[in-house]
Amino acid sequence: MRFTRTFAALTLGLASSVAMAADADQAIRKTLQAIQPDLPVEAIAESPMAGVYQVQLQGGRQLYASEDGQFLLQGYLFQVKDGKAVNLTEEAESLGVAKTIAAIPASEMVIFAGKESKTHISVFTDTDCGYCQKLHSEVPELNRLGVEVRYLAFPRQGLGSAAAKELANVWCAKDKQKAMDLAKTRQPVADAQCDSPVAKQYALGQMIGVTGTPAIVLANGKIIPGYQPAAQLAKIALESK
Repeated sequence: MRFTRTFAALTLGLASSVAMAADADQAIRKTLQAIQPDLPVEAIAESPMAGVYQVQLQGGRQLYASEDGQFLLQGYLFQVKDGKAVNLTEEAESLGVAKTIAAIPASEMVIFAGKESKTHISVFTDTDCGYCQKLHSEVPELNRLGVEVRYLAFPRQGLGSAAAKELANVWCAKDKQKAMDLAKTRQPVADAQCDSPVAKQYALGQMIGVTGTPAIVLANGKIIPGYQPAAQLAKIALESK
């Protein structure tokens, strides 16, 4: 009898918890819908901090909200473990970004791989970008150090820019690697037509927080904004695989 009563109490407690979570989900979604109807909410769940819910957006970015949806917070949530502050927000966002990037087919990237790749980086690039060109000149060294370079398109001046057209020519070329080499050394790339992924990748970059190029995404989803010398970048990439 005691076991039956205990089981019933646990069942009621679980049902109550599920109902509360569902109410919180609806309340938070209602608030977000009122603020920004097109906000790409992927999931809402309780955060490690009591009374605070974590809102995961498509692409990995995180928001936080109260259970009733009346309070919203955008920023970092830290948890102190063994005397050290762990950035839970950054960890969650990196996981989301890694998942998003991993879903992109290799055929939609321009990939430079060495003989022995130990890890990879995904680089949002613009052909009309000095530091992107400098990074590209060091791709052979990155490959030698075991880092595969996967390019994604991000025309900084928008989809109507000359760089966006050049990126489309690169992605539509029969030999994408050769076309990328030409573009990064300021040589003309032949016009080409295809259903290029430039617009889709540009939108993806904006969704995960890319604002400039090169934007380097490590295998674990962490984003490094800006150029890094090959030796330093390879060390970071290999440590994060």
